[in-house]
Amino acid sequence: MPKLINADYFEADDESRWQAVLDRDHTADGHFYYSVKSTGVYCRPSCPTRAAKRENVRFHLNREEAELAGFRPCKRCKPGQPSLREQHIKKVTEICRLLETAECEPSLSELAAIAGLSPFYFHRIFRVITGLTPKAYATAQRNHRVRKQLTKNKSVTTAIYDAGYNSSSRFYEKSPQLLGMTPSDYRSGGPDSRIRFALGECSLGSILAAASDIGICAIALGDDPDLLARELQDRFPQAEFIGGDSEFEQWIAKVIGFVEAPAIGLDLPLDMRGTAFQQRVWQALRQIPAGEKVSYTDIAQRIGAPKAVRAVAGACAANTLAVAIPCHRVVRTDGNLSGYRWGVERKAKLLLREQQS
Repeated sequence: MPKLINADYFEADDESRWQAVLDRDHTADGHFYYSVKSTGVYCRPSCPTRAAKRENVRFHLNREEAELAGFRPCKRCKPGQPSLREQHIKKVTEICRLLETAECEPSLSELAAIAGLSPFYFHRIFRVITGLTPKAYATAQRNHRVRKQLTKNKSVTTAIYDAGYNSSSRFYEKSPQLLGMTPSDYRSGGPDSRIRFALGECSLGSILAAASDIGICAIALGDDPDLLARELQDRFPQAEFIGGDSEFEQWIAKVIGFVEAPAIGLDLPLDMRGTAFQQRVWQALRQIPAGEKVSYTDIAQRIGAPKAVRAVAGACAANTLAVAIPCHRVVRTDGNLSGYRWGVERKAKLLLREQQS
């Protein structure tokens, strides 16, 4: 589960700290404290008391520093005790560990009772902290377990039930979206799956496009076409790989044309494989118009999980469909470029091209 504290506060300047105090920013709690000369107390950034005058405020890296300066802890926000957010994170973490190992999915009421909260309040804080509802998190964990079980030497049915599914039919209904193939094929490394692929060249270097029966499952960029092909084969070591026929050659032509001019769009089906959270992030990325840039924080807010910024960054890094899922349009809050699966230089070229078109 992602840690949601904003580490930038470790090195933030006083103006950033003051803004966090004005915003009562819970994510800043534990990273610094502030004291008020007129009252003689020190508080955590999220303290709900009325904001003091700026000239009376000093900042401290830790409680010890504030107390050595002669300030006493605030009786309202109680900086010497875990904050409410820290308590919530601890409770949600415990529930996540339970869902990761539970043989049967507990109900929302049962989970809320374990956390000592009302079902409504528990559901809300769980989603704020993890970016997912409890049910979506439990489903993602079951799907992860079934993938793991399917790689073991056991029957498909046993793997499905061991992963926590009460009915094999429920899993089979969703298996094409979750696995990209039937469970038996996935268990065997994709021996009966057919993946068409083709290699080409574009202005960004070598490009590989591959498709399952569902749709385009990989668009990769690089310098070495052989390496791109090997990486694809490593994902499905026993799949049947078929070189592009005339129809698929038209597909890769569309992909290359799309990479060169993203504004034209890509009218091909996509096979997007990922967790429930990753799927939400990728759908949000696909809604970013060509030529625009957004931050990881922006995406977190758009999917209704404003504190899951690091998880959003992880979902971007897990993307295997270059440009079609435009993670290159996501930058840091300060506008600087962050990492990119296919190289930061390619990311910069893509952004420049889109802005100029």
